[in-house]
Amino acid sequence: QVQLVESGGGLVQAGGSLRLSCAASISISTINRMGWFRQAPGKQRELVARITSGGSTNYADSVKGRFTISRDNAKNMVYLQMNSLKPEDTAVYYCNLDHDYPKNLVVWGQGTLVTVSS
Repeated sequence: QVQLVESGGGLVQAGGSLRLSCAASISISTINRMGWFRQAPGKQRELVARITSGGSTNYADSVKGRFTISRDNAKNMVYLQMNSLKPEDTAVYYCNLDHDYPKNLVVWGQGTLVTVSS
């Protein structure tokens, strides 16, 4: 059973920074896409950032220029560096694994809470 374990969430003041980490129980070097999603109270889960096996990244417009996703394949880790945090970034952040072949595999972590105070 593939597992993803997030860490690094917490309470931070607006303008501050946090780094989220996601540890995978399998090698992620060939996994097509690793990503971070978030879900705020009363809202749908949304994509925050994603990185492909080739290193290509994409970000939600709301976090561009403030958040950076990275992956360390040797350690089977994915990170989300969050700078200039805003109260609207408050949410539970989930790590996601999405792979296509030989069959589609989608795995979610348990989530880590990020709270940004104004």
